[in-house]
Amino acid sequence: MSLDLTQFVRNIPDFPIPGVQFKDITPLLGNAQAFDAAIEHFAQRYANQQLQAIVGIESRGFIFGAPLALRLGIGFVPIRKPGKLPAQTIGVDYSLEYGTNRLEIHNDALQAGDRVVVVDDLLATGGTVVAACDLLNQLGAEMVEAAFLIELTFLGGREKLGNRPFYAQIQY
Repeated sequence: MSLDLTQFVRNIPDFPIPGVQFKDITPLLGNAQAFDAAIEHFAQRYANQQLQAIVGIESRGFIFGAPLALRLGIGFVPIRKPGKLPAQTIGVDYSLEYGTNRLEIHNDALQAGDRVVVVDDLLATGGTVVAACDLLNQLGAEMVEAAFLIELTFLGGREKLGNRPFYAQIQY
């Protein structure tokens, strides 16, 4: 990667609560060269992986996943919050530090054996991506890798992923 993408990630102290250093990617998204570099970096990584789809986690996973799928010439599959998908879904509940949440996917979005990459903007504690992996397992899809723009290493998401392969372009 020739362009240093970290220069396009803004640190916002004490957002959304005191003590949190929020990593704001909107400057990266607002710069066509930086945004394209991030997508192209992923595209080069996955170009020869014989993927059937890119799976994006709501909502910022859509921002990176949809253009990546287009660049690779394959389909895009959304994983969404409850009640957002119009056809029959399967879902999984997962724990957050402050409660629980749920993710859903159309039950016909993928076929058994489909090779996919799961995309989100950020790997933090890992709960959301592990839930997404559980959904893919229910459908019989093979997650080749989970891909993130940013990994916050100090939050332990990689440990929660266990043996699941993952990749992040930027680490803090």
